[in-house]
Amino acid sequence: MNYLNLGCGRRFHLAWTNVNFTSSGEGVIAHNLTTGIPFPDNSFDVVYHSHLLEHFPQNIAELFLKECYRVLRPQGILRVVVPDLEQIALTYLEALKNANDGSQEWAANYEFILLEMYDQTIRNHSGGEMAAYLFQEHIPNQDFIVKRLGIEAKNLIEAGRKRREQHQPNSTPENKPLNLLKQVYRFVRHPNYRRESMLKSLLGEDYSALQVGRFRQSGEVHQWMYDRYSLATLLKKCGLENIIQHSASESYIPQWTSFNLDTEPDGSVYKPDSLFMEGIKPAT
Repeated sequence: MNYLNLGCGRRFHLAWTNVNFTSSGEGVIAHNLTTGIPFPDNSFDVVYHSHLLEHFPQNIAELFLKECYRVLRPQGILRVVVPDLEQIALTYLEALKNANDGSQEWAANYEFILLEMYDQTIRNHSGGEMAAYLFQEHIPNQDFIVKRLGIEAKNLIEAGRKRREQHQPNSTPENKPLNLLKQVYRFVRHPNYRRESMLKSLLGEDYSALQVGRFRQSGEVHQWMYDRYSLATLLKKCGLENIIQHSASESYIPQWTSFNLDTEPDGSVYKPDSLFMEGIKPAT
């Protein structure tokens, strides 16, 4: 069988054809998927993408799924994984009720679920307020967060710990000359640094707006959210049939869990906050 993993990031399997915006490992093909999928019609038995679709605007997402349909062979399987809007909304309502009833534990959960719901759509810099929350020294509801986000939350929390350990103040009087020397070196040796310095001088206060615009178009922010009804409706509109919601370990794909894309070797779920849905391309 021929397998295609789109927007794979650093989570890919060598038995698959893996595509990402930038190459993230040996054999990973670099390609901008907003321009289409770079393979002929009927090329793959399986097309899979995880936490990718929500980064496309709603109208572009439909075109992208039609591209997935195009490269699938008849009876081929499309597996789509996205953040589960329904579960986020239900958790928000539970947190709202319990926090309003006076629970301090759920007050912290309420604060985080709002970040989970909104931060990746409104943030203007990488990581946003969610990263700031996970980087803080004392996280009052770490178990709740890890249960929702899985290993990614663990990795961010650990990254925050290492960052605190490695942080060294660099604005003390004795190292100001060294910092100035470093800036001069970057200006002389790096064209991009010179360009940005000139842009900053020309634009003044408007330079920050340029930076925000660049980030908003970088692909990190979420452009839309899906639940089991809206995603199934969209897959059907694109021509798929036998559409079904699965768990992380269930699939039409033979021996699915052996690839460890949605699950870890110990059986735990990689992204527990996800909606897993599949459809099949008709035989004719």
